[in-house]
Amino acid sequence: MEKIDIKSLTLIQLSELLESLKEPSFRAVQLFEWIHKKLASGFEEMTNLPKTLRENLEKCCEYTTLKTVQELHSKNDDTCKYLFQLSDGNMIESVRMSYHHGDSVCISSQAGCRMGCRFCASTLDGLTRNLTPSEMLEEIYQIERITQKRLNNVVIMGTGEPLDNYENLVQFLHLLFEERGQNFSQRSVTISTCGLVEQIKRLAQEDFNITLALSLHAPTDALRSQLMPIASQYPLSEVIKACDYYYERTGRRVSYEYSLIDGVNDTPIIAKQLVQLLRGKNCHVNLIPINPVKERGFTPPKGNNTQRFKNILEKNKINVTIRREMGTDIDAACGQLRKRYMDQTIKKKGGEL
Repeated sequence: MEKIDIKSLTLIQLSELLESLKEPSFRAVQLFEWIHKKLASGFEEMTNLPKTLRENLEKCCEYTTLKTVQELHSKNDDTCKYLFQLSDGNMIESVRMSYHHGDSVCISSQAGCRMGCRFCASTLDGLTRNLTPSEMLEEIYQIERITQKRLNNVVIMGTGEPLDNYENLVQFLHLLFEERGQNFSQRSVTISTCGLVEQIKRLAQEDFNITLALSLHAPTDALRSQLMPIASQYPLSEVIKACDYYYERTGRRVSYEYSLIDGVNDTPIIAKQLVQLLRGKNCHVNLIPINPVKERGFTPPKGNNTQRFKNILEKNKINVTIRREMGTDIDAACGQLRKRYMDQTIKKKGGEL
């Protein structure tokens, strides 16, 4: 019989499980707090639960934990990248970034990715599988255990397309916001998407108070489809309309992520096209000089081209910032550490055969 993924259960679902085990209702809150507030690494730590209950839970439930395979600390700034191993041997990565306002974590939502973005390492080997709610939570919990610090912001912008794993993502969010657990602030969570139109609309109707970040990267369908194959399925007019709907429904300003690539999407003409696309919208543009990925061949803008691009947007009253480059010395771009580890593992196995 397949074991129950207990860390993915809501408090209501956990209560139903304990009721089926003939346990009193208050045990559900105790168990939930051990899992999501005290961050117990296993049932054996839950010392105020009867031994018989812990033994029964061991028999019928899977308790998701992650194995830390690598932990890389940047010499340039307070950024740390973690490579985690899942129970089935798959690898995922997360990044912790420290700012003056607190610590943020960028987590993965899938092992691999099928979106095919030309500038991203995450998608080089395609999609392996979706992450469960418990695995996404464990990225946060494991980093909090390691650092002994509470994280202030969560960004689902690592490996994978979060809205391609929609049901698990929503369950993860409900668990993250649960008052008896992390009680995380909804305003401190950002979800990034390539622009899956119907899922953006669904997310707007969930009544979360979270920020939506669209991976835009180009102001026209022609250029965007060159950089992001998935864009050929979703015309920009429909994607922008879905983002407008998200803002109207939630009141949360949409962030537009724009990776600047030398000679591809960083010219003054393209900046003016971006102004035309976003003019009059209550939004924010986040300019990101591309983090080079050796398999892709793209490089960040030369000289003052990034600042020139920003100036054009600002002169046209578009809210814009340039993201500070962090962790470039530890392969902090999406998928780089995972890809390098997997390639090295394959090479070692090949050498042994």
